[in-house]
Amino acid sequence: MFTQIRVRTQLTLIIILLGLSSVVFGQEEKSKKKKAMPKGMPVLWQAPRDISSRDLYLGPGGAGMKPDLRRVRFIEEEEGGYSVKYRVRDGSGREWVAKVGKESQSETAAVRLLWAAGYQTEINYLYPCVHIRGAVPKPRKDVERCEGDGFSNVRFEARPKNVKRLDEWKWEKNPFTESRAFQGLKVMMVLLNNWDIKDSNNKILFVRDAKRGNQLQYIISDLGATFGKTGSLPLFWRITRSRNNPEDYEKAKFIDGVKKEGYVDFHYGGKNRGLLDDITVAEAKWIGRLLSQLSDKQLRDAFRAANYNREEVEMLSEAVRERINDLVNLPG
Repeated sequence: MFTQIRVRTQLTLIIILLGLSSVVFGQEEKSKKKKAMPKGMPVLWQAPRDISSRDLYLGPGGAGMKPDLRRVRFIEEEEGGYSVKYRVRDGSGREWVAKVGKESQSETAAVRLLWAAGYQTEINYLYPCVHIRGAVPKPRKDVERCEGDGFSNVRFEARPKNVKRLDEWKWEKNPFTESRAFQGLKVMMVLLNNWDIKDSNNKILFVRDAKRGNQLQYIISDLGATFGKTGSLPLFWRITRSRNNPEDYEKAKFIDGVKKEGYVDFHYGGKNRGLLDDITVAEAKWIGRLLSQLSDKQLRDAFRAANYNREEVEMLSEAVRERINDLVNLPG
């Protein structure tokens, strides 16, 4: 009798376990289907044939994408990252992510320089003072107010309806690791003094486009940790790094020289330093020549768009020009 009861109990447990496993398996299958990558052409960079005439003041969105500031309403607070960010809706009903704080200026300028060189980027604009109805700021030292309840230096980042934000892409593994454009992107990170090079700052955008076909655009979605200093040594980056500090950026060294193997020795103390070990002189000169086609006015416009004052605009644009010349004039 006890044997029969034991057998029945064991059979019942087996049936329950099989049922649970099928449920788990089904959930895994559904999860895989949800995470399946949409079909589209992977794009990191496209040759900027109009580089000398690109409008670095308006940036990749041009005049047509500018937000309607007549009525900006708070939707929700965006979690994660260094800066305070709000999901908002503008006067025409379009959604944006509004970033406030120290990173808003540096990111706005960095996006324009990357876009000028042909890289896929976010679409963003910065405004000196914006009133966001319903937004209640958390106590943060780097959030400045203006005109009573307004926010200073607000960066608006577009969230178009035809664009779906997918998972992050990885620096070590992506469709472009063997390409010159990918090597150039790494050089751009050093040129901008982006000390926060990590996978979580990268995004794949699925862009629906009936004319050109659907694209999977590989972008760097967070460029706030730029235009400061990366730190003199990797071990000390937590202490010596800075962001959005024109004086630090101007004083920071860019290139230490060229190694015997023909690779450029960049002066960089930020995250993922090893990514820069395989950049050849030819690859560095290539992106330098591309950027050298930008006029001084275009460089200034990139920083004017980020609401830097006149002195800072001159300081930053001259420092960027010097770095471009350093790339072009590399020996070899």
